[in-house]
Amino acid sequence: MSCLNVFLFNSINLILLKIFKMYPAEIVMPMKAELIENGFEEMLTSDEVDNTLKKKGTTLVVINSVCGCAAGTCRPGVVMAVNNATKKPDNLATSFAGFDVAAVQKVREHLLPYPPSSPAIALFKDGELVSIVERHQIEGRPAQVIAQHLIAEFNKYCN
Repeated sequence: MSCLNVFLFNSINLILLKIFKMYPAEIVMPMKAELIENGFEEMLTSDEVDNTLKKKGTTLVVINSVCGCAAGTCRPGVVMAVNNATKKPDNLATSFAGFDVAAVQKVREHLLPYPPSSPAIALFKDGELVSIVERHQIEGRPAQVIAQHLIAEFNKYCN
């Protein structure tokens, strides 16, 4: 395959991904609800991401995912941390990888130089990234360990 064909193939795939969601809503909605029902605001557009991250104080952002580590440890660990922390983030926000495509792309811009990761958990303070938990730090760890780590980060950065 020539370089031009590869470029065109990749460009078309990117355009299709932006137009069509990777996962059907029937699969994603219950996974989104796990965080939304625990006080997380959805960020569905790039503007919503920018507006959320401009807020003063601390903002916890979860890039949610369909994978097993998101279901088994990421979401439960995040909820456990938020529910049990003494110091908590001022804002809780989430976007879903492969579904909220524009929003996740914008979050990932704010996470640079870290590579794309889903699931991922990021803590921002006054719009600046201060802590990140990437997929490789989530996989294979129990929810309690993720919660303990997040609570320690909340104690450092939250009022």
